[in-house]
Amino acid sequence: MNRLGFAFNPTSPVALELRDRGLAWCAANEVAAWASPSDEPPSDPLQLSSTEAIVVLGGDGTFLRAAQIAAEVGVPILGVNVGKIGFLSKVEAHALEQVLEQLHEGAFELEPRLMLEVRVVHADGSSEGWIHSALNEAAVVRGRHAQVMRVVVDVGDSRVATYVCDGVVIASPTGSTGYSFSAGGPIVEPTSYNLVVTPIAAYLTPLRSSVVGAQHVVSASVTAAYDCLVSIDGREDISLEVGDRVDVRAKRKPISFVQPRGTTRFWDLLRQKATLLPDG
Repeated sequence: MNRLGFAFNPTSPVALELRDRGLAWCAANEVAAWASPSDEPPSDPLQLSSTEAIVVLGGDGTFLRAAQIAAEVGVPILGVNVGKIGFLSKVEAHALEQVLEQLHEGAFELEPRLMLEVRVVHADGSSEGWIHSALNEAAVVRGRHAQVMRVVVDVGDSRVATYVCDGVVIASPTGSTGYSFSAGGPIVEPTSYNLVVTPIAAYLTPLRSSVVGAQHVVSASVTAAYDCLVSIDGREDISLEVGDRVDVRAKRKPISFVQPRGTTRFWDLLRQKATLLPDG
């Protein structure tokens, strides 16, 4: 790789230091590079289209924002962890220069990850189409009022369940370690081709979580609620009304994660990250 981009968390001093280290390494090794905050593409569109990988400097939130930009242009993405846990990151901050050398030498593989497309269909049947995308999940949840909602979940033409709950999370395999897992869902191999459907604090239901094939559209219809919304990767919230439906399907083209040779495999990484969780 001879052209890299650095997407960073502009509020993190550590990320800013890593940005400067990365740009300095690229300058010293004749690798073209640009840097921009994670939610802003470079000012010159040609820079992005010719970039061979985006290196993300930050935690999982920074990664999720940068993933939207990377997915739009089909550029592979690699996370360097600046946060506390960083399930989406393959590399720790101290190894930045070593990993950049690997990218420059071609010592890496590309790992496809399923992304989601989200469509909101209003009670009157109107819709803006499949205009929202997510790497982790779409969560249909109650708003600021502490009252349960009723959500009907369908997979294709089949009715799965009606939940009286705080919400329903529809996650990708990558997102199975996030909100879905905290709600009691399973952790799924991140390269698999599935959707994970998990209710949040569901009342009197035997069906706690489901893993379905990603050839299906999963629909969550709000049939009773006081105040609710759909949150997409925790970065975009859309208000919902009773009668609205949220459809989620697999995005046709996956995003590619850069996997430097010798980095920790997913299940080993999961075990290691679990030891970093706070005790209380």
